[in-house]
Amino acid sequence: MKVPFSKPATSYAQQVSQLQQRGMEFDDPAQAEFYLQHLNYYRLGAYWLPFEANHGAHSFRPGTRFSDVLNLYLFDRELRLLVLDAIERVEVSVRSQWAYQLAHLHGPHAHLDDSLAFNSHRWQSNFDKLKEEVNRSDETFIKHLRNNYIEALPPIWAVCEVMSLGLLSRWYNNLKPMPTRRAIAAVYGVDEKVLESWLHHLSLVRNTCAHHSRLWNREFTITPLLTRNKPAGLSAQCQNRSRKLYNTLVILLHCMDTIAPQHHWRARLKDLIARHAVVVTSMDFPSNWQNLPIWQGVGATP
Repeated sequence: MKVPFSKPATSYAQQVSQLQQRGMEFDDPAQAEFYLQHLNYYRLGAYWLPFEANHGAHSFRPGTRFSDVLNLYLFDRELRLLVLDAIERVEVSVRSQWAYQLAHLHGPHAHLDDSLAFNSHRWQSNFDKLKEEVNRSDETFIKHLRNNYIEALPPIWAVCEVMSLGLLSRWYNNLKPMPTRRAIAAVYGVDEKVLESWLHHLSLVRNTCAHHSRLWNREFTITPLLTRNKPAGLSAQCQNRSRKLYNTLVILLHCMDTIAPQHHWRARLKDLIARHAVVVTSMDFPSNWQNLPIWQGVGATP
């Protein structure tokens, strides 16, 4: 049975005092109030959960320090930015391949042809969303193409530049010609069904990052498909049935090695983990992760 919410709002000083009563230690209570002012008590609460001895009583294990909670939060914030950086590169690459393969195999306005879709109703929904994104765009090249040509939308190599990752994922999911699906997926060394699932998963991860939500120990409702054969050996370096971030990072490393072979992303990620000394098992990292081939590559340029 539901009851009215009766808890009063508390000041930052009261929040610190409450955490102290529950067993959290503070090197500088005034500094902690500053962070609570700008980060929000409830936001930080997700990061002190692992330090609780009893969640029902909200009591902390002996030796729990506010600085350790803050370190975990700052790690997660930097992790989100790093993951967004990799997803941006993957998104731009797949958009480019989607446009290139469709244009060469089906014409510059292949995105206007609903016969290329598995489901015409989903194609219409995707088309309407793409048209909305094109109409909202203030890009000079989009305005030029719309003002000078009669087609309902500019050519595919132009509209791909204003597509969201979510829309790209849905369009690829509904793309019917198998040779075209395979041509796009082959660039990344995977089967077309695997790429479809990766795009769906990465669009969820991207939205999680873009909305500043917790990434570090999150369990995702949509997980990427892992395959035994392509790319060779990659699935053996993943965690079977995991819903956490580790498999996402492995997929991003594989994609980065494909589209930006001289990247520094791997080194930046390993440095981030080392600097904050986080317990990576919370993201389902295996105990031998640093010895796996996917984590051994070395980049040379950003």
